[in-house]
Parts: sequence; C-alpha cells; structure tokens
Amino acid sequence: MNIKVYVLVSGKVQGVFFRSSTKKKADELGLAGWVRNLDDGRVKAVFEGDQELVEKMVAWCRKGPNYAMVEDIQVITEKFTGEFQGFEVRRY
Repeated sequence: MNIKVYVLVSGKVQGVFFRSSTKKKADELGLAGWVRNLDDGRVKAVFEGDQELVEKMVAWCRKGPNYAMVEDIQVITEKFTGEFQGFEVRRY
C-alpha cells in the first residue's frame, strides 16, 4: 500500500547536511517527494511510496545525519496522490 506523509523536524537540523542526506536516503528507498529548510530552523519534507519504506524514512528522520540533533518530529499522514516524480531538495 502506498502512503504520503509530511514531516516537520526540529532541533539542530540546518547546516548539518540534513537535506542532502534525506535526499540520499529517499533515493536509496525509491521514495518520491521533497525536502526543504524552513525560516524557523526546522526542516520540512514529504515522502510518497510504499508504506513500509516511508516508515523506514520517517524512522531515519528521527535521528538524521551524523551532526544533526533531532529534538522533535511531527508526522502527518495523508492520502497518496502520486504527484511527485523522484525526490528533490527544494529551496525555501
């Protein structure tokens, strides 16, 4: 079953290669969507794909790359739309 989730990640998550590492992991898992920095210091991402793989991606986001210090993560599940082709890093 395919799902779509939005995640908001708080903590030391900017300036630590969070976006590029997220793209690398999403590409490895074959997920679609995007990731971007927010002005308030959080990172926002959307992932679409197989439920099990999306759950693995969300679990990865709870820790992030080596230099990140994730304090909190919010996950919002929505209906799968299939609107994304591949995974991209977006600017603000």
